[in-house]
Amino acid sequence: MAEGSLTRAAQALAMTQPAVSHALKRLHDAVGEPLFTRTATGMRPTPRAEALWPHVRGALAALRRALAPPGYRPDADPVNFRLAMVDATAALLMPPLVAAIERARSLANLRVLPLATRDPRALLERAEVDLAIGYFPQALAAIVAEGPDSALRHARLYDTEYVGVMRRGHPLAGRALTLDDFCAAHHLLVSFSGRAQGFVDEALAALGRQRRVVLTVNQFFTAGRVVLGSDLLTVLPAGFVEATGLQDRLVTAALPLRLPRVQVEMLWHLRRDDDPAHAWLRREVAQAAARPA
Repeated sequence: MAEGSLTRAAQALAMTQPAVSHALKRLHDAVGEPLFTRTATGMRPTPRAEALWPHVRGALAALRRALAPPGYRPDADPVNFRLAMVDATAALLMPPLVAAIERARSLANLRVLPLATRDPRALLERAEVDLAIGYFPQALAAIVAEGPDSALRHARLYDTEYVGVMRRGHPLAGRALTLDDFCAAHHLLVSFSGRAQGFVDEALAALGRQRRVVLTVNQFFTAGRVVLGSDLLTVLPAGFVEATGLQDRLVTAALPLRLPRVQVEMLWHLRRDDDPAHAWLRREVAQAAARPA
């Protein structure tokens, strides 16, 4: 269920693929019907497997809790964590988080991985990352809709809002930004997935308007550098402008259209929910978000 592949499941279980295939056949025989079918893209669960999975997942989580170490000592227990986030989030959170780790003389090692999606659920399901941090509206909506049956957990870190960002001396700087001015300007879009349209374009389309996106990049820092040396206008979360390192040379302006607030969350898999080391990490991240450097 977690891997969607016999090969990846075999690697995770430290077994050969034929051994996993035979074990799956025995499981099918024990249940009395197939639980997975082969497709061109991997193993697809049957409706019976989908119905069983929440109960099996809960039982596995209970077993992990029973076998987990009784506690975690940051200064005595080495541990490695993989965190997925965009560059601006890392720039805001990593300085206070590293400072806290050094104060605690922690033996934790952090690896920050680039985040190229607004929906990190697959990364967490496949255990490719231990914690995902960012603005994930679709993933959060799905988690809330699934309720207690969801395989993921989440916690709010902070809220911010979108603002227009331009260089000092920009023709639109120093005055209220109208919708006509906004649509007439040339724009830079920050898109982690590489899509040529984002939340702003969807909001404009609802108003029957559009804008010209001259350049699309996947980093906030790059966006700040480009905007600084051009007449391009970009839209960034207000809390991330500081992460560009250029806030003293940039100007922000209220947008002439309504956009949802940016709710930055941390997401993790149920399998790590009661892990003492992971719980320690989540507390430190939350404190870093509350006290940025």
